[in-house]
Amino acid sequence: MKKFNSILQLLVALFFAISLVFFLSFDTLKGLFGLEDLTPGTVVTLLLIGLVLFLITWGTTSLVNKNYESQISKIELEKKELKAKLYDLEQAHKPLVPERKPFQPEEEKESSVIRPRQNFKE
Repeated sequence: MKKFNSILQLLVALFFAISLVFFLSFDTLKGLFGLEDLTPGTVVTLLLIGLVLFLITWGTTSLVNKNYESQISKIELEKKELKAKLYDLEQAHKPLVPERKPFQPEEEKESSVIRPRQNFKE
């Protein structure tokens, strides 16, 4: 579908480029196409053909984008599931009760820290 969408986009660009060259050089090329004058019906027909090509291209582009979005959402869902499994595996290896450190009195904790200076008044 992506390849078809790319081909349609090129076809629309080519159609409007050829139409632009045709309308700009109509005075010199009118004998080549067998047209003596450019009628409004001819212009409307060419523009409607271009509109139909554009709408088909727009539709296929939206289908391709929806396909990509669905693929992205599936991959994100799979990623979340893998994260959940990884979390579960990590939690299985952790001990349920955390290790407790032996209780140390506060005096021993402060012994390594320099005590603040005391001012004595006489």
